[in-house]
Amino acid sequence: MTGADEESHVHGSVTVDEIELAAELAGSGDAVASPDVAEYALWLGDDALILSQQLGWWIARAPELEEDVALANIALDLLGHARSLLRYAGSGMPARAGTAGTADRRTEDDLAYFRDEHEFRCAWIVEQPNGDFAQTIARQLVVATYMFELYSGLRHSRDETLAAIAEKSLKEVDYHRDHAIQWVLRLAGGTEESRARMIRAVENVWPYVDELFRDEPVLDRLEGIAVRPSTLRDGFDAVIATVFAEAELDVPQGFVSAGGGRRGTHFSTLGYLLAEMQVLARQHPGVTW
Repeated sequence: MTGADEESHVHGSVTVDEIELAAELAGSGDAVASPDVAEYALWLGDDALILSQQLGWWIARAPELEEDVALANIALDLLGHARSLLRYAGSGMPARAGTAGTADRRTEDDLAYFRDEHEFRCAWIVEQPNGDFAQTIARQLVVATYMFELYSGLRHSRDETLAAIAEKSLKEVDYHRDHAIQWVLRLAGGTEESRARMIRAVENVWPYVDELFRDEPVLDRLEGIAVRPSTLRDGFDAVIATVFAEAELDVPQGFVSAGGGRRGTHFSTLGYLLAEMQVLARQHPGVTW
C-alpha cells in the first residue's frame, strides 16, 4: 500500500482492477438519480450490502466445502447488486451541510465505508445475527424470495437504471431463492436435530418479515419507478406456503417487530458489523493498493 496522492479521492479507491470492476456495474454510469430515487436505491443497496457482509462470515465455516463456495458466491452476487445501487444512490443524494452543490456525488465506497449506523437504511432482517446454519438459511429463504418478487417488478420501472439493475439481479436471486429452498427442505426433512433447528430458525426470523412489505411515504412520489413493497406480499406468501407445505413447517404467528431500518433505526448488531466492515477504510483513508 502507498499513502494518498493528490489525485486520490478523499476516501481513496481500489485501482488495481478498476476497469474490470466497473464492467460489473449495471445501468448507465452517467445517470443521476433524483433525491427520492436516491433514497429508494439506498434502501435496496443497503439490504444487499449488509446481507453480503453477513454471508461472508460463513466462508470456511459452512457445514460442507461446497457450501463455503455457494455462500461466498451468493455474497459476491449481493455485493455486485449493492455496488450498482449505491453508486446510483450516491449520484443524487442531497448535499451534506458544508459541502458545495446540490448533490454529494458520493461513490459506492463512500456510502459503504463512511456512514454511521443511523445513516443506513437496511431492513432489520438482514442485520439479525447469523445464528446457526439453519437460521442463516431461514433468513436467506425470506430475503431471496422477497428480492425475487422485488426485482421481477422493478425491471419494468420507468427509471432505466433501476430497471437495468433489476434485470441483471433477477437471475442471480432466482438461484439464491432455489438454494435456500433446497436447504430448508433438506434440514426440515433430515434428522430430528436438523428439523428442530429449522423450526427454531423460522420462529426466530419470522418477526422481521413484515417490515420488508411496509410502504413508506417516499413511495407516493415514485409511482411507476419504485415497487410498493405491499404489492409483493401475495407472491412471497404463495412461495413460502408451497415450500412450507412440502417441508411440513408452519408459518409462525405472534410477535411482529416494529421495524425502522428504512428510517435509520437499527439494532446494536449493525454497529458491530459495520465496525468490522469499515475498519480498514476508516483507519487508512486515502490509501490505494
